[in-house]
Amino acid sequence: MSHKKEAFITAFALFSLFFGAGNLILPPLLGFHAGKLWWLVTFGFCLSAVVVPILGILAHAKLQGTIFDFGKKVSASFSLLYSVLVYAIAICLPSPRTAAVTHELAVAPLMGSSALTTSICYFVLVFIFVMNRSRILDIIGKILTPVIFIILVLVIGIAIGSYDFILGNIQFKNPFSDGILEGYQTFDAIGAVVVGGVIIISVNLKKTEASYEEKKTLILRAGLIAGLALLLIYAGLIITGALMHGEFDPSISRTALLSGIGAKTLGPSANIFLSLLVGLACFTTAVGIVTGTSDFSKHLFGNSQKAYVVTALLCCFLGILVGQFDVAYIIAVALPALMFIYPITIVLIILNVLPDKMATVKIFRAVVVATIIFSIPDFLGSIGWGHLIAQWQPYIPLSQFSLGWVLPAVLAFFFMQISQRYGN
Repeated sequence: MSHKKEAFITAFALFSLFFGAGNLILPPLLGFHAGKLWWLVTFGFCLSAVVVPILGILAHAKLQGTIFDFGKKVSASFSLLYSVLVYAIAICLPSPRTAAVTHELAVAPLMGSSALTTSICYFVLVFIFVMNRSRILDIIGKILTPVIFIILVLVIGIAIGSYDFILGNIQFKNPFSDGILEGYQTFDAIGAVVVGGVIIISVNLKKTEASYEEKKTLILRAGLIAGLALLLIYAGLIITGALMHGEFDPSISRTALLSGIGAKTLGPSANIFLSLLVGLACFTTAVGIVTGTSDFSKHLFGNSQKAYVVTALLCCFLGILVGQFDVAYIIAVALPALMFIYPITIVLIILNVLPDKMATVKIFRAVVVATIIFSIPDFLGSIGWGHLIAQWQPYIPLSQFSLGWVLPAVLAFFFMQISQRYGN
């Protein structure tokens, strides 16, 4: 197989592992509320939902290890705690959310079955795929992703070609930062450290004789191709939502808007195409999350296949339990966890991409500690305890945008750079 073909297949698999429930339902509503400033919202959304995740894949290409390697420069204990926390969040929130979205958009409109039945069938299939570990990359990259991509391009193309470029008024107070925070809900930065590990192991299983540099080049190319595809699809879905600002009630939900867009663009066959799109997009993401978690558990317990199987079973069981809830409820519950873990994940990704001399142990520790401390106010605000730190928030730059951690992390980085350069 040629290097270009391998890169495209790996990129397709990577795109599909990223592109799940949130990636489908979040961008259209952003555009719907963004109006004339859809481009600014797109910029913010793609910063946290495309740029940072692809940097995460580039970091994986450099490290070629597991999620544990992302935080090991801080300390082994921190890295283990961070890894466990990320996987716990992944299997309790974004993975079950894929089942909930599949039920609301794909199964219920066609079959009318219960959410529990959908979750059981869904995660039984996920478990079967996860048990076929060595074939995941080919199945997803060669078969499932092209179908997802074709349907998405069809929906976006019909919308752009059918509607006049007349946009409504913006309903966001801070479009750029709101776009960034909505990008958190895709879980793609977390997905980068989780499914990036899946890609690394899959490449290692397929290319046992390849050198470090060959694998690095393959993963870099695949990451950039997948990033470009994500950028185009997100921008297309956002502008599709913006073009349809007058077609639906302003209070429409995310899932209802996606269903409505499907009906407007795909016509009588909308339910079938939308069901296929949602089912495949969500399913591949769930497979990636469960596989990544099981891989980590296997590595943690001395390459134990039993640990892999038991972890996969546990992940699927949790998926069945949480997947019965409404999508809106799962998104609301996820917000506090994201406000805390996402900033830490972002700085770990960026630091791991940088050259080693710019990201020493001391720099890692200073930046991560600053990020954790200044993420706490945003976390407290997300759980309704903002009054506890209300008197201090005016003194934290960008805290009004729930981005109070950004400047302290940047200052810690540059302070440590100067300290290292002139302190020795």
